Amino acid sequence: MDELLEVSDQLIRNTTTNFKRYLFDEIDWNERLIGIKGARGTGKTTLILQYLKENQSLGKKVAYFSLDELFFLSNNLIEVAKAFYQSGGKILALDEVHKYTNWSRELKNLYDRYPDFQLIFSGSSILDIAKEEGDLSRRAVMHELHGLSYREYLSLKHEKKLPTVRLDQLTSGEVTLQEIFPKDFKPLQYLNEYLRIGYFPFSGKNEEMYFKKLRQLVRTIVEYDMAEIRGFDIRNGKKILQLLYIIAQQVPFKPNITALAQKTQIHRNSLSNYLLYLSEARLIDLQYPAGISLSTLQKPEKILLNNTNFLFAISEKEPEKGTIRETFFNSLVKVKHRINFSSSVDFLVDDKFHFEIGGKNKSRKQIKVENTWIVKDDLEYPAGNSLPLWAFGLLY
Repeated sequence: MDELLEVSDQLIRNTTTNFKRYLFDEIDWNERLIGIKGARGTGKTTLILQYLKENQSLGKKVAYFSLDELFFLSNNLIEVAKAFYQSGGKILALDEVHKYTNWSRELKNLYDRYPDFQLIFSGSSILDIAKEEGDLSRRAVMHELHGLSYREYLSLKHEKKLPTVRLDQLTSGEVTLQEIFPKDFKPLQYLNEYLRIGYFPFSGKNEEMYFKKLRQLVRTIVEYDMAEIRGFDIRNGKKILQLLYIIAQQVPFKPNITALAQKTQIHRNSLSNYLLYLSEARLIDLQYPAGISLSTLQKPEKILLNNTNFLFAISEKEPEKGTIRETFFNSLVKVKHRINFSSSVDFLVDDKFHFEIGGKNKSRKQIKVENTWIVKDDLEYPAGNSLPLWAFGLLY
């Protein structure tokens, strides 16, 4: 265990705290058992290490262990955690928990045995606590970390500190955007940059290298993380990647299950399951009409890629503007709100807000639904019932 603690100390020591993700301030760090899930690459590990670093400076004994370490193939988590606790440990963070057999049962045992011991765990977005043994659902407070918002990207890459804006503030006109932002702020200046390379915190200056990293990330999620989904046969990984590739060339679209099954050579009875797997892995988003719960028995009405960066990295050609707009809106609004498919407009949000996404020539002529806003990508500030697309990147 000494080697684990040495690695832990080094990681914590090298972690910077000058930029923190939105979730850091939303978590109640006083809880005894905290779970953080999210897609690979969104910054879960850094967020946890930042918390440990702050507590280490307060004199508390903290440690970070990754459960995909070879050490845990032959060592028991409970015994390792017990030894750390008995040596004065106060906070233990466990990463990649889905790579350790019986992780939920052992975490439950640690939680019950040591009431003054704080446990934090993280893992893939595919984690479903409700289905795990050990009944962690009544003990753990779960959070999900999404990719960078436009606001976070501007802060991380361009040192522009901007406030968050609530959806109801945008739709009610309660907030005058011109008044809450610096006078020299140009909201569209970095939007195209964000759309291409801004969703993941590891983005860099080299766009092609970033796209290559994203394609490797997608393959790792399908071939490595999805293996933990119950019922998933890793031998179908190649077909899953092919399915994702086909979707990337057509999104957003209303899926024809029969046609997709023929193109991918996946049996149509399995195809709905595979779409759910891709959704749980945060590679795509499935949209259903309001009142319909996510189910393998229900065909989604609309499919989008999870974020705009995937569009540019996976598509063979430059994505269409309409696709980029819709993907941007969906990827950022869904973090705080419920989005459903609508047959009359592009998006129905929280069962009451209707949004139609477009460019400068988009008008209300064909829209007959009340409580509808036009969202335009070339608009700097709200004008009448039209809202700027970039403003939805400030919701978190």
